[in-house]
Amino acid sequence: MTQVTEHGGGVWSLRVPIPDNPLGHTLVHVLDTGRGPVLVDTGWDDPASWTELTDGLTALGLSVRDVHGVVITHHHPDHHGLSGRVREESGAWIAMHAADTAVVRRTREAEPGTWFDYLARKLAAVGAPEDHLAPLRAARASGRMRTLPGLRSALPDREIVPGELLDLAGRRLRAVWTPGHTPGHVCLHLEEEHPSRLPGHGRLFSGDHLLPGISPHIGLYEDPDDATETDPLGDYLDSLERIGRLGVAEVLPAHQYAFTDAAGRVRELLDHHEERLTGLLGLLATPLTPWQLAERMEWNRPWDQIPYGSRTIAVSEAEAHLRRLVKLGRAEPVAGTDPVTYVAV
Repeated sequence: MTQVTEHGGGVWSLRVPIPDNPLGHTLVHVLDTGRGPVLVDTGWDDPASWTELTDGLTALGLSVRDVHGVVITHHHPDHHGLSGRVREESGAWIAMHAADTAVVRRTREAEPGTWFDYLARKLAAVGAPEDHLAPLRAARASGRMRTLPGLRSALPDREIVPGELLDLAGRRLRAVWTPGHTPGHVCLHLEEEHPSRLPGHGRLFSGDHLLPGISPHIGLYEDPDDATETDPLGDYLDSLERIGRLGVAEVLPAHQYAFTDAAGRVRELLDHHEERLTGLLGLLATPLTPWQLAERMEWNRPWDQIPYGSRTIAVSEAEAHLRRLVKLGRAEPVAGTDPVTYVAV
């Protein structure tokens, strides 16, 4: 039986499992509106996840066919994965920020192999060893890239416009653009009195932007066709401060559990990233490639125990922190190095 939590005021959450992932599940929120239920995120595209989602709706006296709309906080497959199937069953609309819609469209339209070629080039440029590059080349040669998540993600029909209220009958749900985890991540501010009259201004569906016990992954925004030097960590820190100023009574995140004191959690995360940047400057007393930096950073386990795919994610996070340090003038690339190394200044 799907775990269903009632949050009051016509809001519930359903625990939808993520296969083979330490996060365990996505919290899909159900919002009652005058035109029928609206989902905030949908969960991973997997038969077991679909069963849990539909069983959860059944426990609320609903059917997936009743769903009026789907609001996506960001394009990752544990949030957007089941959106297309929900739309097929119900005729619901799907809404997403334009920046993440562009990612979905680009992923769908990419030639098979484009992503693998791009990733192999990028990893070689940041100093990845040959034993990390070889499996990518093998996968490229074998054609296995067709099984990657996201190749069949649904294209949204509606655009979430930052600052605007979504068109939901009888509800005040305002979009807050919070780039960082993805370029088009949005939080959704339910501008209604808290059902338990907790002090503060409404509730926040925070997606992956603000979680009670996890710092979300902040890596580079990947686009094979774009040479723009983005600063995802800078975007994330700015977005955090914006959320902190909302003064919400309660946060309803997409993982873990609901919590209060959003401003306190924002301060913790800002402090965490400042400490991490300071620690990286210590490591950069001698020049390092992004891969070497990732090897030396603190993760939730020693580097030699980090799985293959997670190492790729970790080096992207190291690069995002390097970009921030370079932008702040606290580190710089060493001229003439290949792969490029960075050093504190």
